[in-house]
Amino acid sequence: MTRTLLITGCSSGIGHDAAHALSARGWRVFASVRDPGDLPRLRDEGLEALHLDYADQASIETAVAHVLSATQGRLDAVFNNGAFAIPGPLEDITRAAMRAQFEVNLLGPHALTRAVIPVMRRQGHGRIVNCSSVLGLVAAPWRGPYNASKFAMEGMTDTLRVELAGSGIHPILIEPGPIRTEFRRNAIAAFEKWVDWEASERAQDYRDWLLDKLYKRGPSAGRPARFELGPEAVTARLIRALEDPRPRARYMVTTPTYGAAVMRRLLPARLIDRMVRNA
Repeated sequence: MTRTLLITGCSSGIGHDAAHALSARGWRVFASVRDPGDLPRLRDEGLEALHLDYADQASIETAVAHVLSATQGRLDAVFNNGAFAIPGPLEDITRAAMRAQFEVNLLGPHALTRAVIPVMRRQGHGRIVNCSSVLGLVAAPWRGPYNASKFAMEGMTDTLRVELAGSGIHPILIEPGPIRTEFRRNAIAAFEKWVDWEASERAQDYRDWLLDKLYKRGPSAGRPARFELGPEAVTARLIRALEDPRPRARYMVTTPTYGAAVMRRLLPARLIDRMVRNA
């Protein structure tokens, strides 16, 4: 029987690459996007595309109902991939901005997970793969909302893994580091929407560091991050998470992620603070 998979955040980057790669491996992939305007393009590419916005509970319920109707009630796996970042120091992040960050990066994946667990319980198996980050292992400055959401994703997935033991459902974390995607461009849009940096007491810090990092680095500026890999590196780990007979709790992707895991286990907090502050 053809295995079925729902992936979020498929308009570009990790989700887009994963949707095509898993389809090529014989999975029936439902590729969801937040912006309905992306649907025609994905359908032209041969994907079964649907709308799912993590910030909209009704769209989550509608998407899950669509998938189950198309598969006669079967769903083998979900890849919670969609996310974004609001850059800036936490002292400049409003409550509304923090809420928006968690709505997409944690509460939406939680809602989708709740929606599919009953299906997976009835069929006796399933995999819930959550895309975390190197910043879910070690916090970096100027990325506070994203750090917090990914630390929460780690905690949520660890809890699910314990609570669902013996059910046949496997919650799994994938932990990328720097990946070549549209993530930075989306972060710029979020920064411009949510952060009034010119009114900040740290305006000079923005000029000295963050603005350059946001606008003058990254693939589009010809300055990729160190150790940066393409989205296919994440897809390779996703395939293992979905197809390994006994999946691991975590699949790490890039060199910084492996390094962060070692730092977290072996180094004192103050030393880690100095290392990330000076990175």
